[in-house]
Amino acid sequence: MDGDLGDFLRSRRARIQPEEVGLPSYGRRRVPGLRREEVAQLAGVSVDYYIRLEQGRGPSVSDAVLDAIARVLRLDDTEHAYLYAVARPPKQAERPSKPRVRPGVQLLLDSMERTPAVVLDHRMTVLAWNALADAVFGHSGTTAEQRSIPRHVFLDPVAHDLYPDWQAVAAMCVAHVRVLAGHHQDDRELTSLVGELSLKSEDFRRLWADHQVKECAYGVKRIRHPVAGLLVFPYETLSVPGDGDQTVLVYTPEPGSETAERLALLASWATTGTHSR
Repeated sequence: MDGDLGDFLRSRRARIQPEEVGLPSYGRRRVPGLRREEVAQLAGVSVDYYIRLEQGRGPSVSDAVLDAIARVLRLDDTEHAYLYAVARPPKQAERPSKPRVRPGVQLLLDSMERTPAVVLDHRMTVLAWNALADAVFGHSGTTAEQRSIPRHVFLDPVAHDLYPDWQAVAAMCVAHVRVLAGHHQDDRELTSLVGELSLKSEDFRRLWADHQVKECAYGVKRIRHPVAGLLVFPYETLSVPGDGDQTVLVYTPEPGSETAERLALLASWATTGTHSR
């Protein structure tokens, strides 16, 4: 995605005021935050070098320079890793057009009888699920496009009813998609997804322009189920060993909570078997 490095650096510069890094704040500034010259000075590189880097014209950049820029711009660990990814895109191995979930991973999902669990690919598409996840989200009988979480969040009107905290869910979704896009810059389908959502959703377009970078590794999500009512789910994600592009997302309701009780009712009529496409 051309321009990601420059856009990201400019967005991070804009959020830092000169006085925060010990620089005098004098003179009128055309843009908020640090100037490129100030970032270069604080990072210990020439102004010309930093400008070329921000314009995507620079040579292969060293770890030391990227670490210095990350320090100046006060990047957190996720943003730091994203900077590495967009500054030095890794060569990606060719992926199968239709990724498959290993039978053993499906068995793992099916063994989780009290917790909804799904497998996601690096585009946030649901590849596989267990019976309880199907009861909560209704994945059976859907296409891969319909199981795309970003498409669901931004293009499906039902999402606004499903997520009481839709604004927060949408912002987190975009921040995570940006992480994935940074690490998979050669993936045409992911690039196409970003383009599609930018074209069709004003909300996605606005959030994407903010350049927020954050992984959805864990947290709490509230879901308003049409039958069970409000469900409050802490969630965790785990990488699938041997396939770094796939993650297991597990929703873990608090034992004895109202959500656990409501989930037990859903489980009583949830079907069993293999649930993947």
